[in-house]
Amino acid sequence: MTYDVAAIRGQFPGLKRVQNGEPAVFFDNPAGTQMARQAIDRMVWAMTECNANLGGHFETSILAEKLVDDAHEAAKDFVNAKDVREIVFGQNMTTLTFMMSRSLGRDFKPGDEIVVTRMDHDGNVTPWVIMAEERGLTLKYLDFSPETFEFDLTRLGDVITERTRLVAVGYASNVTGTINNVKAIAKAAKVASGGKALIYVDAVQFAPHGVIDVQDIGCDFLVCSAYKFYGPHYGLLWGRQELLEKLTAYKVRAATMDLPSKFVTGTTNREELAGIMGAVEYYEWLGKTYGGATDPALTRRQRIVAGVEAMLRHDLALAERLITGLQQIPGVRIMGITDRAQFSRRVPTVSFILPDCDPAEIAKYMGNQGIYVWDGHNYGVEPVTRLGLIDKGGVVRVGPTHYNTPAEIDRFLGALKVYLQQR
Repeated sequence: MTYDVAAIRGQFPGLKRVQNGEPAVFFDNPAGTQMARQAIDRMVWAMTECNANLGGHFETSILAEKLVDDAHEAAKDFVNAKDVREIVFGQNMTTLTFMMSRSLGRDFKPGDEIVVTRMDHDGNVTPWVIMAEERGLTLKYLDFSPETFEFDLTRLGDVITERTRLVAVGYASNVTGTINNVKAIAKAAKVASGGKALIYVDAVQFAPHGVIDVQDIGCDFLVCSAYKFYGPHYGLLWGRQELLEKLTAYKVRAATMDLPSKFVTGTTNREELAGIMGAVEYYEWLGKTYGGATDPALTRRQRIVAGVEAMLRHDLALAERLITGLQQIPGVRIMGITDRAQFSRRVPTVSFILPDCDPAEIAKYMGNQGIYVWDGHNYGVEPVTRLGLIDKGGVVRVGPTHYNTPAEIDRFLGALKVYLQQR
């Protein structure tokens, strides 16, 4: 079936918002997408049909336990994990990373080296910086080029050595939009460290725009947040089972040592887990409706992949229209890949600056027009600093996704031109 963006928008109740007599334009997606109807419905179902704690000998508690099991199965298929015990849920990617930094840090010794990058969201930098300070570790940074907006992988040997014990890297940048070759980085780190380096991947920005396959990447941990891929405000972590089993979990005495429960602090948030399951079901619906995955014999994983591939074609068309339009506006400087031949190495998150223009003022103007964009560093402290913009208000960030339309891109570009004319 031909990709029908109107029908897809019908799956997102939040897109019905009207401002100033016109539909609101949601380009704030890199900070949080709208929720799919399937996720909302699942959350309502959880709060009304199985609202009970776990471990009881009564129907609602039994249903709640099944919900938790089903959510783990859905997340397993979403990232292509081998076992549901490798899936840990938590408040968000940053909270999960702080938790894992504490557990992992116990096994590192003074003089061990860890590597973070200049392109990452601060949620995959500061937890490791604090861990390094507390444990007496050597901290190294993998830099990127402010001209190409990519890592020079030929320089990996400058930062990854036989003493490297952890490499924390983002799958896609929430500032530049660059998709990093995390598979190549993981392989190089394993070789250089003699297999001792752990690879920790932040896939938050990549998750709504690409297929996650932890088996193919070769990483040891991967984290993402469901509110970036059409679900609720909750996060998930995948870790290799053998590693999670060995790690010390900071937990209360009554909590089990079984996986993944030993990393769950307190009562699980079942409505959020139901929402994540609903978000995965939305990917399945997309795969069946627009990805050709109609054969009943297909697995859920195959339907998810088909759904992602269907949305990607639309994503890339939106990115090209947005970047082309911005390049036609005098003075605009796009902080990311603009070569159409290289668009497979970026997500549609587009950051830009204009000379003598405050990003916050542009974002405020757009907000008043019912066009929602972000400004500032967006927690990308390292990349915005590396680009020399941390003291200049950062960037304007526009983030279309698969439910946005070409007409919305044109509306944004038109509003930007009007803003510049009125200055």
